[in-house]
Amino acid sequence: MPGLAPALTERLKRTPDGLVAAVVQQHDTGEVLMLAWMDDEALHRTLTSGRATYWSRSRQEYWVKGETSGHRQWVREVRLDCDGDTLLVKVHQEGPACHTGTRTCFDDGLIEVTTP
Repeated sequence: MPGLAPALTERLKRTPDGLVAAVVQQHDTGEVLMLAWMDDEALHRTLTSGRATYWSRSRQEYWVKGETSGHRQWVREVRLDCDGDTLLVKVHQEGPACHTGTRTCFDDGLIEVTTP
C-alpha cells in the first residue's frame, strides 16, 4: 500500500509513540478549532481522502472527524511547521468541532492574563 512521500516522512518529527500534533483551523476565518494527533497512516488517509482522520490516544484507534456526529471536517490544506513536529490542518468545519458541542475546543477555556 502506498504511504506518505519519502520527503515528507523524513521531515516529520514524531513523539516517541509515533505521533505528530495537528492544530486544526477553519480555512477561511483562521479560527483555531481543536488539537488532535496523527501518525503517518492518519496523515496519509487525510491527504488521500480529503476527510480529517486522526489517531485517538484514548481509544487507540483511527477516527474520521464527524463520522458518527455528522460534524465533518473537509480538508482544504495541510502544512508542516518549520521544525517538522506540528501539522496545521485547514478545514471546512460542518457544525461544532468540539465533542462538547461548542464551535471550538477553546470556547470555554479562557485563562485570564495579568500583566505587570
